[in-house]
Amino acid sequence: MFTAKWKRIITAGLSVSMAALLLAGCGGNDSGSSKTSDKKEVKLSYVEWDTEVASTNVVATVLRDLGYKVEVTPLDNAVMWQAVATGKSDGMVAAWLPTTHSAQYKKYGKDVENLGPNLKGAKVGLVVPQYMKADSIADLKDQAGKKITGIEAGAGVCMKAENAIKEYPNLNGWELETSSSGAMVTALGRAIKDKKDIIITGWTPHWMFATYKLKYLEDPKGVFGKEEQIHTIVRKDLKKDMPDVYTVLDNFNWTVEDINAVMLDISKGMKPEEAAQKWVKAHPDKVAEWTKGISKK
Repeated sequence: MFTAKWKRIITAGLSVSMAALLLAGCGGNDSGSSKTSDKKEVKLSYVEWDTEVASTNVVATVLRDLGYKVEVTPLDNAVMWQAVATGKSDGMVAAWLPTTHSAQYKKYGKDVENLGPNLKGAKVGLVVPQYMKADSIADLKDQAGKKITGIEAGAGVCMKAENAIKEYPNLNGWELETSSSGAMVTALGRAIKDKKDIIITGWTPHWMFATYKLKYLEDPKGVFGKEEQIHTIVRKDLKKDMPDVYTVLDNFNWTVEDINAVMLDISKGMKPEEAAQKWVKAHPDKVAEWTKGISKK
């Protein structure tokens, strides 16, 4: 049997537990309204490309300023698409279409909602320093030790690079070395400092084009496609569950100049959240367009 002391401890513990359960059940429901209006946590996913780090943090900043709790999670490209398709993520502003993420869109497109482009004029391909003599993928022979320096395995641009190795006979025996976006840029800077050959999986917008003299290799076979757009993709029923969040994501769009400003600040050492806050504060008119008709929570 329990002593009087243990009875008091158990009773106190049960009281704390019940209070916690009640608080959890009431959290965020100030007005006793429906699920639609009291759900205040937003989950955004992204791939760790510099463009997506910038755009995701800007959108997250805008939503936080509206009173939402926003969780941003970096994921592998395929996992990011799967997370939105299964509803584990509310959305992402990181879909490169029509070419780079074509495989993922083909697989998950029916299970998500495409809100259209948030940025136009993007591009992917093989990139080299301007001092290299090659101007086309077809010109490559044995430069850089027959190695293409890529980013994360499974990234759309790396999948296209693998296709290029198959499609271009002169790339027979070449290797795609994957790592991360940061490691790739580090390798690029080191090679340029020593004026060595390097071929990378590149994309624009990206701050490295403002830092180094680079060029895209021509792609006569069209493996990497033409102009890309970055689209906003959300889970099904987001509009019903969180209409204001849906509105912001649907309205979100900006320019290459806008995203470059955020990426440059991050590349110079500013934290992504701080760079996003700086941009949002400096562009109230644009933010007002994204949040028109929405009041703070």
